[in-house]
Amino acid sequence: MDAFFASVVEREHPSLQTKPLVIAKDPNLTGGRGVVTTANYRARQFGIHSAMPAEQARRLCPQAVFFQPDFTLFRMVSDQIHQIFHEYTDQIESVALDEAYLDITDNRMNVDNPVWLAHLLQSEIWEKTHLTCSTGISYCKFLAKEASDYQKPAGMTMISEQEALPFLKRLPIQRFRGVGKQTSIKMEQLGIKTGADLYQLSEALLINQFGKLGYILYRRVRGIDDRPVIGQRLRKSLGKEETFRHFLTELSAMQTVLSRLAKEVCSGLQKSQLHGKTLVLKVRYADFTTRTRRLTRSDFFSNDVDELQEAAMQILTTLPSKPGGIRLLGLTVTNLANLHFTNLTLPLEVK
Repeated sequence: MDAFFASVVEREHPSLQTKPLVIAKDPNLTGGRGVVTTANYRARQFGIHSAMPAEQARRLCPQAVFFQPDFTLFRMVSDQIHQIFHEYTDQIESVALDEAYLDITDNRMNVDNPVWLAHLLQSEIWEKTHLTCSTGISYCKFLAKEASDYQKPAGMTMISEQEALPFLKRLPIQRFRGVGKQTSIKMEQLGIKTGADLYQLSEALLINQFGKLGYILYRRVRGIDDRPVIGQRLRKSLGKEETFRHFLTELSAMQTVLSRLAKEVCSGLQKSQLHGKTLVLKVRYADFTTRTRRLTRSDFFSNDVDELQEAAMQILTTLPSKPGGIRLLGLTVTNLANLHFTNLTLPLEVK
């Protein structure tokens, strides 16, 4: 995802879209303490980056807006994006809330062209979340990652086996995973500034100088990475949401939409042979404020449309109404388990 945390905040607060935005506690309120989680691209133009002290970021850009991270919201949006991933493949290896590897060798869309598939994925993420992502396509994880960073934001880069070596030789040495500040200094002392320089060195020399990292770098600069995409054993959640051109103001209209969402969620759960204990309702109002409420049961929800809809309406009545109506409704079932796993209530007799 492109500047994920900052992009989510901008989406929730459109007035911040034209300002340099730093996701961190305001150093003016913390006595200068704290670090930058991320920053939008306007703030990055001033040299602000993640893991930088917040006070340093303030000095670099005094006009920047500091916004405290909302990880509950970030995780919710990340879950939604991962739900979209599962429409394409279940071979998904999450790296962070905003990054994942997808093995699309055998994909659910039955699309052979990876560029077309990546376009579909980017379009769907934008349509459902109004967030952009960059995709990298290649035959191994290392190159896919490098490709995804190559044309941010909203970029797409594909590196074939024939293109791998020329691409890697052009890379600055700092772009190779594992080459941090200290390693980079040592590399420069050895005259290694690019992938081409690295390629000239023997495996024995690299291992002697850098140990295990030397062995890895010798392989990476040759486009060798045999690590598989390790998919999740079980989905964490399954949900659907809908955005409305004409905002909902009548309870009957909301009930109709929740029935439709419940039907889609139940169908997905049944197809995946899953059921869950927690139902999450998401509501976004006309002013873009978003509220979520969850209902957790001791036993599993049955994959029944009426049951989910009634539970969703029960949650909805606990939320405030706002002028202008509702622009988005979402329904998600979490706390999942396989359908063959069911809580059993055993009769116990105390003697």
